Amino acid sequence: MTSEYVTFGLAPAMRAGGVLADGAYQTHRDFLDFVVDGSPLLARLADLDAVSPLAAGIGPAALAEQVRTLLLETEAPLEGSRFVLYGCPECEGLECGAVTAVIERDGPDVVWRDFAWQTGETPDDERDGYHDLGPYRFHGEQYRTALKGLLTADGALGAELPSELSNGPRALLIGPRAAVLAKLAAALRRIGVGAEITLDAAGAHADELRKYGAVVFGRTVGQDDRDAVRDAFAAARSDAVCVTALAPIVPLLVAQVEQALDRTPHDRRRLLGLTTVAGGAEAVVEVAATCRVALVAHRLGRLSRPHTRELFDAVLEPGTHHVPLDPRALRGRSYLVARTSEAVRVASVER
Repeated sequence: MTSEYVTFGLAPAMRAGGVLADGAYQTHRDFLDFVVDGSPLLARLADLDAVSPLAAGIGPAALAEQVRTLLLETEAPLEGSRFVLYGCPECEGLECGAVTAVIERDGPDVVWRDFAWQTGETPDDERDGYHDLGPYRFHGEQYRTALKGLLTADGALGAELPSELSNGPRALLIGPRAAVLAKLAAALRRIGVGAEITLDAAGAHADELRKYGAVVFGRTVGQDDRDAVRDAFAAARSDAVCVTALAPIVPLLVAQVEQALDRTPHDRRRLLGLTTVAGGAEAVVEVAATCRVALVAHRLGRLSRPHTRELFDAVLEPGTHHVPLDPRALRGRSYLVARTSEAVRVASVER
């Protein structure tokens, strides 16, 4: 079998959760993506909402078993020596569809080939094959070193596993126990993000503060209190991102938390930026790689009632895109959320 060598690695990745425009919940998933020849493999599948088998939430034993499967220490889980590389973020069922590939040894090397979209026992390679992917030949030593780095000597999950996978994402909500913070905490827990509410975190232990990836200040929290909390997190050497709640709209606040939890390196992000111009008549969306982008508007109407409306959903090529917006959806205090499968960006509509 002939194919040029490419490098293999692993990198932390995120599938952004959220409360969607139709009220459905989308689960937050942290996982390790496969980095092939310096680029995340998932980014080459522009319109795919999926995660690798090396995902948080499946338990240490199951995660270690997935590592050993990719190391070819166990039999292939599917017919034809096929392995699942990306599957449904909401469940483990093959019926939802998965990206699979043949993984095999070739002398000391490891080869991934014949990528396909699969929903049953065997894929239709002609119809559902990813003919522009692979084959990829990895140096066996590099391949095994990257995967075995996740395991200890006895085959259990090791201490080198990124904290996102071992501990799960957490957000701290600061402010009076108002209904909106309680609803936000419930929504975050529903999508897989741990959430706690407190009035003051300035005196908390440093080890506890370092467990949080995001801090949300309620709109009534004063500037002095916010500064004290920021100082406490800085003293704890925490990298938590602090945000102020934009409006009492739960889906919007969930999007703010998801943006704050995003630790994807800038050079591996597909959705780079979101702003509005011309008094909210256009959204400016900056995309680094081909991906599907959805835009949703949130606003407060009369009597402070929240309104949500889908404005745009399409695959965008790399570059800066000016998307016309319906002004009727952006009356009053309005906010825009851009979403891809792995990222969320929030912007206030400037008038």
